[in-house]
Amino acid sequence: MSVIGKPILYSYWRSSCSWRVRIALNLKEIPYDIKPISLVKNGGEQHSNEFREINPMEQVPALHIDNHTLIESLNILLYLEETRPHRPLMPVDPVKRARVREICEVIASGIQPLQNLIVLIYVGEERKKEWAQHWITRGLKAVEKLLSASAGKYCVGDEITLADCCLVPQIFNARRFHVDLRPFPTILRVDRHLENHPAFTAAHPNNQPDCPPEATK
Repeated sequence: MSVIGKPILYSYWRSSCSWRVRIALNLKEIPYDIKPISLVKNGGEQHSNEFREINPMEQVPALHIDNHTLIESLNILLYLEETRPHRPLMPVDPVKRARVREICEVIASGIQPLQNLIVLIYVGEERKKEWAQHWITRGLKAVEKLLSASAGKYCVGDEITLADCCLVPQIFNARRFHVDLRPFPTILRVDRHLENHPAFTAAHPNNQPDCPPEATK
């Protein structure tokens, strides 16, 4: 039973969009409960009538917070930033804020949807790896170019931002599809700085309640 008033995140352990939100909640130290939604069990629980009432796009994440249910990960991230600004994940400088949004959009609009589960199912088993590698590589070329101008220790300067929340899950996906990451040294450097951060570690798919035991071996 969730504590009254405690946010509930509808999440799937390996969903990069859910992962972004988990990272931000952790960074802002917002306690939350997870309601696992399996994207594969029984044809996908996201397609159930019950979940369709929560998110008509039949995707995760969704976040119930402040007596409202929000969908779309970037929308959720910005809501958290606007309503919980005391641990900021956006720079004060307007140009740097724009750089953060650029990186988020390239990943969330230009890479992730093209290697999403529903797309890969449509593409078919024989082509899905080649398809995912092509679009992830194409998008990461753009991200690497952006980071070459904006990165310090992290994606934009030396403070963690929403861009970092989006980057780390996408690198996990790149490795999952065996994308060659050697051409992206700036991306790899930022990822190394973040991989052992407690908020990112706690949000990792292997540390989720619905992660299957065989996935951690």
